[in-house]
Amino acid sequence: MSAPTPPAPTPPAAELHLHVEGTIEAELLVRLAERHDLPLPSRDPAVLRARYAHFTDLQSFLDVYYANLAVLRTEEDFHELATGYLDRARAAGVRRAEVFFDPQTHVDHGVPLEAVIRGLSSAFEAAEETHGVSAAMILCFLRDLGPEAAEEILRAALPFREHFIGVGLDSAEVGYPPSLFTRVYAMAAAEGLHRVAHAGEEGGPDYVREALDLLHVERVDHGIRAMEDPELVARLREERIPLTVCPLSNVSLRAVDTLAEHPLPRMLDEGLVATVNSDDPAYFGGYVDANYRAVERDLGLDRAGLARLARNSVDATFAPEEDKRRWRAEVDAWAG
Repeated sequence: MSAPTPPAPTPPAAELHLHVEGTIEAELLVRLAERHDLPLPSRDPAVLRARYAHFTDLQSFLDVYYANLAVLRTEEDFHELATGYLDRARAAGVRRAEVFFDPQTHVDHGVPLEAVIRGLSSAFEAAEETHGVSAAMILCFLRDLGPEAAEEILRAALPFREHFIGVGLDSAEVGYPPSLFTRVYAMAAAEGLHRVAHAGEEGGPDYVREALDLLHVERVDHGIRAMEDPELVARLREERIPLTVCPLSNVSLRAVDTLAEHPLPRMLDEGLVATVNSDDPAYFGGYVDANYRAVERDLGLDRAGLARLARNSVDATFAPEEDKRRWRAEVDAWAG
């Protein structure tokens, strides 16, 4: 009789804070640059990966990140990018992925919006069949481009409304508070779109509060600086607002000095709906399974703690309740 298959080292989970553009591995970057005859600092993937390891803050990361995205030109490119993420998500045990994409970046590069959305959606909408991963798309606004540009891209995207389930707010946080985007979020709500926003990574607790009060977000992306405000922590706990935390990203971008100092254990102790995600995994040291292994190793979370994070991630999805019940049962089985 063969030995039973050992349980996976990390739990089956949902990934709720993942920028598809942040999954462009160095090998794909080179391949697309050669496809379109575009310049790169190097054609050596090892050299390109080394550039990913030296960020001092969010802006230094964004400078490299947006420069790399110039290689994405065609519907085929976007389909290939999304498929590459799904390959890795399947290996990481992801059951549901609610994936951010930044259309403004690509439109500014001269790429038709239709090519972006159709290329990504052709992969994500078939993901359950091809990869066993349920996937959906969230259109993000680049906050540093301002609220008028956000409204413009939302209006342009509405003819493709069936391909995305919500809107988000990302890019440089400080100086671009959620309050600037109140009107475009009201437009999104009127279209029945889910609302999430990055807040409380660089910006303080006031950014989280604005996202809740003015944008009426259903999830807060990052949110770690909410822990500086006990009243806000109590509100997040009472209202069961999920927080999509990205531990390895937080260390890479110096939001925390070391993973051992990360507030994730305190968030769980406070009863918050904290989840673990990979953010931009090609740049920040690993996909969601690597993040689970890192918090287990450096924060001392046991199997029950990892399972709690995974259940939180399932609860926080925008998926149908029937799917959530199935994924919760998988987490429970993993927890044993």
